[in-house]
Order: sequence, then structure tokens, then C-alpha cells
Amino acid sequence: MEIIDKLNSLSNKIRQQALSIKTEEATKIAFVMPFINTVLGYDVFDPNEVTPEFICDIGTKKGEKIDYAILKNGEIQILIECKKIGEPLNINNASQLFRYFHVTNARISILTNGQVYKFFTDLDAPNKMDEKPFLELDLLDIDEHAVPELVKLTKLAFDVESIVNAAGELKYVSQIKKELALQFTKPNDEFVKFFASRVYDGMLTQKVRDLFSELTRKAVSQFLNDQINERLKSAMSGAIKPSYNTIAATPNEPTAEETSEITDDKIITTIEEVEGYHIVKAIVRSVVDAKRIIQRDTQSYFGILLDDNNRKPICRLHFNRAQKYIGIFDKDKIETRHPISSLDEIYNFADQLKTTTGFY
Repeated sequence: MEIIDKLNSLSNKIRQQALSIKTEEATKIAFVMPFINTVLGYDVFDPNEVTPEFICDIGTKKGEKIDYAILKNGEIQILIECKKIGEPLNINNASQLFRYFHVTNARISILTNGQVYKFFTDLDAPNKMDEKPFLELDLLDIDEHAVPELVKLTKLAFDVESIVNAAGELKYVSQIKKELALQFTKPNDEFVKFFASRVYDGMLTQKVRDLFSELTRKAVSQFLNDQINERLKSAMSGAIKPSYNTIAATPNEPTAEETSEITDDKIITTIEEVEGYHIVKAIVRSVVDAKRIIQRDTQSYFGILLDDNNRKPICRLHFNRAQKYIGIFDKDKIETRHPISSLDEIYNFADQLKTTTGFY
């Protein structure tokens, strides 16, 4: 089984069992040990590979334990500190990791709550754990760029020098991505001024800055959407498909109302809608060929159709409001809207989505 399949399997387990986990110990048994064993490939029942409750006296602190130490050739390579699933992971929770990192040969430390894994090394000062991770992995939102780096930590491929050498780039790329995400959703004055000064010839008064703050946010959203749509179109059978904001030439034309909506300049396909589309596509591809599952955005909702046919709606995503809804269709094509608070909740409707697709 490929590592991505192992990660997805553990991800599904977390979705099914997370609400039942009430303690740190239960988190370790249910999620962390399977991650160490199945994903990283270390034998959790062999103390020569994985030592639980690892003790290393430090100064006046005696008998202090860290949750797991992973060894190779008798040398400690990785230290792991665990928290209960759902608990936030911040630097205040890593005090033991800091102390143990300094007095062992470990070059890698991991702080986790069973869902999110933060990986640290000693880039800023030798033998002193950095305050910021060089890699983060969220099992409910797996970043494909993190997977190749994770492979380097597995038992069969473990190469500490390669990991540390790549860690510097990973750390700063990760931080830049976070900063970009922040600026794209809520641009600050400096970011807005950078673009406004290049397209606006007048004085940048506060009123103008307020205006360009919203314009910058919209421009970034549309730019990202264009890039995503181009990649999606290229991936569809290698054929160029019409834009999702235009009417496809099919035997079943949309209604006049929908035609108006599709050609409306106010339509903005958001990243959340595209991510929701991919989740639905991943769910129903077990019923039909993935190439038959098409998205069509309108001003009032984001539709997901079979065969790009308006008479074969799989579901609708109503994300252009404070409370998000997913619209599920029955055999009579009557839509029922269900409130959701996150994209992950779409998985709760997997059976209904497959049933609806099966109607066609």
C-alpha cells in the first residue's frame, strides 16, 4: 500500500472515531500508534525501535517522560509528544520536546494531537529545537507537497541529513504560503498599497485604500479561480472544456434563469466551492466515471452535475452565505438543504450522494 493510501485510511478512521476519543491516552492508541506503525513503518511493539514513555533525567527534573522515542541502531532519532485530539498545538505544549531535544541525539521532534502533526528540527541553532515547525501535516486536509517529505521519515527511507537539508526550504515555503493565504483572504494595507499604486494614478486616500482592499481581495480570488479552472480543464481527458461560467453545448440546455446566472459577471467560483466539488467527485467516483462529474457555477449556488446535464443534479453547494448548506436530491429531483459548518461534513452525506448519482 502506498503511503498516501495509508494516510487516507488513517484519515477516514479519524473522521469515524474522533468524537469518541476523550483522553490523550486514547488518542495515542487510536491514532498516533497507527501513524508510527502503519505510515512511518516502525514496530511499536519493539522497544528497540519505539520506546514509549521515554525517560531522560534533565538537571533537577527527574523521571520526566516523553510519549515516544524512535530509535535506529540504538540511537534516538525522533521524539514524539502527544496531546488529546482536538487540542491546539502551540509552542507552550512542546516544553518537554525542547528539553529532551537538547540532551539527546535526536534531530527530529514531532508534536501531535493525532490529527495534526508538526515536525521540528534545529535549523536556527545547533542542537536546539526550532520554535517553528519545518513541516505540518493535517490528516483531515492532506497537503500533497508534504507526502514526499514524510517518506524520508519512514523506517525504510530514513535519511536524517536529507531531511534536515530540505527542512530549511520547507519551513520558509510553509510560512510564505500561510502569509499568502492570510493576505488573499484579508489583505493588509501594505499588500493593498502595493497593487493600488500600480493601477491607480490618483492619491491613495483612506477612502481609496478601503475600496482597493475589497478590489484586491476579489482580484486575487478570481485569479486563483482562473488558475484552478485552467488546471481542471487540462486534466479533463486532455481535452479543452468550456469555462464553467459559460453554457456547455449539450442536448439539455439550462433554463433561461440559469443562463442569465451563468453569464453574470458577478459569479465568482471560490476555492471552497472547488474543494467541495473535488470531495463530491471523490465520493461518487465509486459509482460513475470521474470524468462524468462536472461543476457548473451560478450566482445563487454551485451545482455538481452528472454528464454536465442540468437534469442530472448530484448536489448543490450553497456557500455564498454565512451558513453553508449542501443540497441533496431525491429520486424525484427534489432538493433538501442540509446545514454544514465545514467541508469535511460533506463526507457525512456520502451514501446519499452515491444514491442520487445511482438514480441516473
